[in-house]
Amino acid sequence: MAGLANSDMDSQKTLSEKPGVFAIQRSSERYCADHGWLKTCHSFSFAEYYDPRNLNWGALRVLNDDTIGPSSGFPTHPHRDMEILTYVLSGQLEHKDSMDNEGIVKAGGVQYMSAGTGVRHSESNPSADTPLHLVQMWVLPGRKGAKPSYGQVDFEESQRHNKWLLVASGIAGDSAPVTLTQNASFSVAHLDNGVLERPFENGRLGFLFVADGSVAANGSRLDAGDAVRMSGVPSLSLSGSGEVLLWDVPPTVDVPI
Repeated sequence: MAGLANSDMDSQKTLSEKPGVFAIQRSSERYCADHGWLKTCHSFSFAEYYDPRNLNWGALRVLNDDTIGPSSGFPTHPHRDMEILTYVLSGQLEHKDSMDNEGIVKAGGVQYMSAGTGVRHSESNPSADTPLHLVQMWVLPGRKGAKPSYGQVDFEESQRHNKWLLVASGIAGDSAPVTLTQNASFSVAHLDNGVLERPFENGRLGFLFVADGSVAANGSRLDAGDAVRMSGVPSLSLSGSGEVLLWDVPPTVDVPI
């Protein structure tokens, strides 16, 4: 979760994989910690967890699966030169920042912040009795030193029911509610005994995360918390029932100034 890391841009490395990579990361293989008010699992190196072999997947730098207890959260903390998306699975997320933005994101909604030249914000669970479950993702920006920005978008379940909902993108030709500076895209889907396909262009990396339920991905069973890193895979075939998150990212993470 944002706020535990000391530096957003510590790890900017080009990840080169051989064609045909379909690497499954099981939920139990993630780094997980219980801080009492926060239960968190990191798909990549973050905060106190550091593995030089697991820094990023292309431009995707962070994917944290967090459950925040009632009336708890992260106090005000800084970020810069990072694109941060938060997808709320259940509960409500309250946001306040140094740009005078305030808002509450409900389940199925997305919060977006491009930290750019620098921003301070807080994130909390405003409920006195209901936990907040979210997935927060950081993508390296397409350029450094941009003007900070914030936004949030609410979605209905019908918009992602057995179909892909394109939430955010910086890919030319895409039309998404959230615009990224990075040449990447983020989509979600809620499978209900459904089937989905997703092609990948040559040279692109895919990252699939199963937030809830159980699905088959190219014939492999995935349960909640499981993820797949794809390189040189022409398409992704999904079936089953569950909430799935998908990133399409470039393999290079070099960030121009």
